[in-house]
Amino acid sequence: MNATRRIAVGLAAVALAGTGVAAQAQAWQPERNVEIVINTAPGSGQDVTGRLIQSILQERKIVAVPINVNNKPGGGGIIAYTHLQSMAGNGHSISVASKSLLTNHISGRAPLTYSHLTPLAILFDEYITVAVKADSPIKTGRELVERLKKDPGALSFGVATSLGNPNHQGAAMPLKDAGIDLRKVRTPVFQSGGQAITALLGGHVDAVPGSVGLMRRHLEAGTIRVLAVASPQRLAGPFATVPTWREQGINAVVSNWRGLVGPPNLSAAQIAFWDSAMKQLVATDAWKKELADNNWDNEYRNAAETRKYMDADYAELRAFLTELELVKPVSK
Repeated sequence: MNATRRIAVGLAAVALAGTGVAAQAQAWQPERNVEIVINTAPGSGQDVTGRLIQSILQERKIVAVPINVNNKPGGGGIIAYTHLQSMAGNGHSISVASKSLLTNHISGRAPLTYSHLTPLAILFDEYITVAVKADSPIKTGRELVERLKKDPGALSFGVATSLGNPNHQGAAMPLKDAGIDLRKVRTPVFQSGGQAITALLGGHVDAVPGSVGLMRRHLEAGTIRVLAVASPQRLAGPFATVPTWREQGINAVVSNWRGLVGPPNLSAAQIAFWDSAMKQLVATDAWKKELADNNWDNEYRNAAETRKYMDADYAELRAFLTELELVKPVSK
C-alpha cells in the first residue's frame, strides 16, 4: 500500500471513529420511569407546568417510558432540590424550576441553587402584575406610586412567598424606579399567592404583586383591579386593557421564568437527550396553545444557553437584592 493510500485509509478510520463517538454520545435515553420533581403542592404554577410537560412528552411519545410527577413541597424548594441533588448522574429525574431557585439562595433561604444542579432549559417567562381590590380607590399604577411618594408606609403589599423573589420584585422595581424608599414600604409575606389574594379581598393588605397566572381568574371574576403589568408591551386576552408600567412612565419589566434542572453530574449524552426532548416539546401545537392561553412569553433556551442565562441572572439579581438589603449568607 503506497503512502497516499495509507493516509487516506487512516483518515477514513479516524472519521468513522469520530462518528461512532458522536453517535454514542447521543445514544442515551431513559430506561425506566422518569420523575418530574415539583417543589410546590399540587395545583400551584410549578405543578401545572410540570403536569403539562408530562402530558405532552407522553402523548407525543417524545419520551418512551412512563413519566411520574413527584410533589415535594416545603422549605422554599429545599426538599425537592435536595432530593434532586441526591440523584447525581441520574438522567431519569428532572425538576421544574423558577427564578426563586436563584433568589432563595441569594437571600440565604436555601443552600442549593442552579450551580449545585444541572441547568437543562428555560421554557417561558411569566410577567408580574400589581393588583388591588376591585372597589379600591386606587385606579392606576401611577396613582399607587404617587401615594407612596408622599408616604412610603401608606400602603401594604402582600408578597408570596418570600422577600426578594419575583413577586416582591414586581412591586419593588417600579417603586424603586419612582424613587421610593423601599425599606419603608410594608411587605407582609404569605405562604402562597392564594393566601395573599385572600388577604387582599379581605381588606388586610392594600395590594398584591403576582403573576398573570395568579391574577387571571380573579380579574375575570371582577374581584380585583390590575393596576399594571411589568411586561415590555401589553398582554392579550383579559389583560389587554391593563397598561404596562412603562405606559405609566415607570421603567419596570419583571418576569418569573420557568424551566428545568436536573441532578448534578449529568453526562453529555443525558443532557443531549433532554435538549432534544425539550426542543420537540416547545415545537408542539399543544405547548404553543398553552403559551397563548396563559400569556406566557416563549423564551426557550437549551442547556448550554440556560447555564449562561442563569449565570447572568444570578449576578443581576444579587445586585438588585443587595440594594434591597436582602442578601444574606446561607444558614448552615
